[in-house]
Amino acid sequence: MLSKKRTLTLGAGAMATAMALAACSSGNVSSGGDGAGDGENVTLNLATVNNGQMKDMEQLKGEYESANPGVTVNFQVMEEADLRAAVTADVASGAGQYDIVTIGAYETPQWGANGWLVDLTEPLASDPDYDVEDLLEPVRVAISNDGKQYAVPFYGESSILMYNKEILDEAGVTLSDNPTWQEVADAAAEVKTDGMAGICMRGKPGWGDLFAPLTTVVQTFGGNWYDADWNATVDSPEWKEAVEFYKTMLDESGQADPVSYSFNECLTALKEEQAAMWADASVAASLLEADDSPVKGKMGYAHMPTVETQESGWLWSWNLAVPSTTQNQEQAIDFVKWATSKEYHQLVGEEIGWSNVPPGARQSTYEIPEYEEAAAAYAPITLDVMSSVNPEQPGVNPQPWVGIQYVSIPEFQDVGNQCAQLIADYIANRTSVDDALAECQGLAQPAGEAQQ
Repeated sequence: MLSKKRTLTLGAGAMATAMALAACSSGNVSSGGDGAGDGENVTLNLATVNNGQMKDMEQLKGEYESANPGVTVNFQVMEEADLRAAVTADVASGAGQYDIVTIGAYETPQWGANGWLVDLTEPLASDPDYDVEDLLEPVRVAISNDGKQYAVPFYGESSILMYNKEILDEAGVTLSDNPTWQEVADAAAEVKTDGMAGICMRGKPGWGDLFAPLTTVVQTFGGNWYDADWNATVDSPEWKEAVEFYKTMLDESGQADPVSYSFNECLTALKEEQAAMWADASVAASLLEADDSPVKGKMGYAHMPTVETQESGWLWSWNLAVPSTTQNQEQAIDFVKWATSKEYHQLVGEEIGWSNVPPGARQSTYEIPEYEEAAAAYAPITLDVMSSVNPEQPGVNPQPWVGIQYVSIPEFQDVGNQCAQLIADYIANRTSVDDALAECQGLAQPAGEAQQ
């Protein structure tokens, strides 16, 4: 369910920061006209996040460029928060710096409804070789609005618990396939040593950083951002219990300075055996099991921990979209199709490694024998969790929006970012939990009232 308000709003400070980031991004605006189709050279500027699968795409882009003389794809790789700020500023303002953008399931339907993205429905459906129906339906639906598809999933994910089996076995610790958060906290405390955290969790401020896992923790503890009437409930006892639990677990068993950690930092910690466990995006499993991973074959995987709900995983996809301001629409769509095609998945497997194939996007990927073998440790649980979570009601109580680790209203990006900074301050002992939640409640309430 989208908000009745269609225009994305950012606080003045957030928009100013986003504009500055966009202005400072490297690369030139693509040339105009019909581009390579008329014999001209075309540069496609692609903004993306610095995750492993996107770096693989950059590594393989030469294959596309060789097959399409005159087209150069310029990757502008950023950290997650910087990417969101830069892309939001560019697309919302119509500046036209990017021809292709990497955006999440949160932004895609809203931006499509605003007219900021090219409608990809017909270009995808009219190409039988692309096979749009092969895209996993839950993910495809999440990036559509009013029956129109505005992006294509590069990879999809839920969240799972990842743990080093050797470390836990040495400590005599076992975990169930569907653990509780208390079970995980106890295990983390038992395996923690002076040189290794028992668990690594995101603490870096940002609605897509800290709040990605923390919102699911809040939901399984019985809380949520809003009730069924769009009244903010951030100052509820359930929120306080969940946030205090999160901080206590990190204080007792987590990594040092957790507010500097997000996805990539925790990934490195697990690979280097500086942490024994990590609850985060399921796509991380493919990186932990990659041929160059020092913990390949050592890892175990379980459902995201719960308290009061049956599941607590999220549902997310990183997607490639084409801003409506691009002057190279045809070439941009063509690259997007190439980078999300069956052939691309085959290319990744053959050139980089089968465990590196982007997961959670295409059903056919899970039918490739080489991928089935390489991803045997994590592919089944990824599909199981993705099909088990309920984005219409992920928590204990009904909610008036569709989404798990985010609220699908335009205001949430700004509210979530500001609230994440408040909670990070609490985790870093710079404020109290009561003060952080009270201030966050004050930020969330006007956004909820705007939907009433």
